[in-house]
Amino acid sequence: MLRSAVRSAAAGLVLLFAAVLAADTGAPGGGGVAAPPAPVRLASAQKGLPLDGPTVIAHRGAAKYAPENTLAAVDEADRRGVEWVENDVQRTKDGRLVVIHDATLKRTTNVEKVYPDRSPWRVGDFTAAEIARLDAGSWFGRKFRGERVPTLASYLNRVDRNDQRLLLEIKNPEKYPGIEKQILAQLRSSGWLDAAHVMDGLVIQSFGVAAVRSVHSLQPDVRTAVLGKPSRAQLPEYARFADWINPPYKGLSSSYVSAVQSLWGPHADRMEVHTWGVSVGQAKRAFSAYSVDGVIL
Repeated sequence: MLRSAVRSAAAGLVLLFAAVLAADTGAPGGGGVAAPPAPVRLASAQKGLPLDGPTVIAHRGAAKYAPENTLAAVDEADRRGVEWVENDVQRTKDGRLVVIHDATLKRTTNVEKVYPDRSPWRVGDFTAAEIARLDAGSWFGRKFRGERVPTLASYLNRVDRNDQRLLLEIKNPEKYPGIEKQILAQLRSSGWLDAAHVMDGLVIQSFGVAAVRSVHSLQPDVRTAVLGKPSRAQLPEYARFADWINPPYKGLSSSYVSAVQSLWGPHADRMEVHTWGVSVGQAKRAFSAYSVDGVIL
């Protein structure tokens, strides 16, 4: 395991990872993707970053180079030397946990072709077996034909195999009562609630503040994050159950970042800020001018 890797790295190296992920100017679409740049492998630096170091997190995996939230995107992030990956978790009609972002299957699978009479194709209206039939790669490029919507179990296994770290988002928790407990049960079953993962490789986030609070209550040793930009007045209360605040880049300021970082979270560490919705140039500014702890890119 790389949990014992070198524990320091220069911020400039981290910015190189951001550039690697965002250098391609071609947009994915029906016929395929633009050829990616040659892989850069600086894993000895990036994979040794502690939680409190500057971090680049691959949003939905390396989603510029492989279909988002798939095992291919996880592997592509690893190939490019980016250790942290972010994903989205929802629940099927029969209670299985799957990794997908949208509330419906329409944008990132061929669900309209396979199940033409099932509009609006909500994730929660399909069983896991039905979703397993879908092609979740061809929309992005022909080379990814046959890529599937992964179960959370298979996703965790792949991330662990690659010795990566995971920022897991509970998507639409209000649609799936009890999903927090179910996710924690799967994490436990997959070996992700041991000391090594909990201390050094797992953060659970959500826009649903109640869901984040629930995760902290159910499993206090797991680090958590609130997505969005709570008011400064709310921050002391959030610091009771959240380790990170992850706001959008738009509207971010150094004073807001400082306000978050001045507080101590539930694990007696300084609270961190990881921003999203950023370009490469904005990522550089986020690190240099705003002093964020990481970017979800």
